[in-house]
Amino acid sequence: MAQPHFLCMLLFLVLSSATACDRCVHQSKASYFSDAAASCNLLPTGACGYGSLALTISGGHLAAGVSSLYKKGAGCGACFQIRCKDSKLCSSKGTKVTLTDLNHNNQTDFVLTSRAFMAMANKGKGQDVLKLGIVDVEYKRMPCEYKNQNLAVRVEESSQKPYYLAIKLLYQGGQTEIVAIDVAQVGSSNWSFMTRNYGAVWDTSRVPNGALQFRFVVTSGYDGKWVWAKNVLPADWKFGVIYDSGVQITDIAQEGCSPCDDGNW
Repeated sequence: MAQPHFLCMLLFLVLSSATACDRCVHQSKASYFSDAAASCNLLPTGACGYGSLALTISGGHLAAGVSSLYKKGAGCGACFQIRCKDSKLCSSKGTKVTLTDLNHNNQTDFVLTSRAFMAMANKGKGQDVLKLGIVDVEYKRMPCEYKNQNLAVRVEESSQKPYYLAIKLLYQGGQTEIVAIDVAQVGSSNWSFMTRNYGAVWDTSRVPNGALQFRFVVTSGYDGKWVWAKNVLPADWKFGVIYDSGVQITDIAQEGCSPCDDGNW
């Protein structure tokens, strides 16, 4: 049963995120992957484990974030609005990106794909912004929106039925983080907890028989709740297949900080 695991984990998260300001505007710098191959391939196959699916999530507007944003994988899939502060070159709207990788360079909070970096520019100024290489930015976390798209579960190829199950979470909406997952046979109350392997990938070696249901601990700011997905994987689940969870996550972060500067966004 997963209750002790859940209670300890949730208590830790509530205490550790009480000062988080996910909706506040932050000041930093951003750079981009200047190498075309890295910009197109390195981010999608980065620390979150999305692979080429990252490109379908946000149309190539991807970002690697520092450890405080990556959050040991809990920040994977988070959406941010980023705008550079040079008003002569950049628009006030900026660009929206999805976090798919870990940025190991602490000189900037983000490293963007060149497409996302150029999207911060005013019309016709994209190449001028690229020439700067690094720009001063302000950013804030924004809700991820996937219209008509539920949270999805992809069965990873590393799974070894019936002894080992690894899943990847896709299309996590809202301004949320999934911090714990339990799995059980459909109709059973005998839950087993899963462990975050890395990024958006979770696994367990205690795989129930038959069709599988999941329950997720979802946090937004400093609060947390259970979300049940009652019939997700069929008994004959297959590797590499994406399954619809039947639930949408749309929660907006509640702040544990004051004051919170929204930067007039």
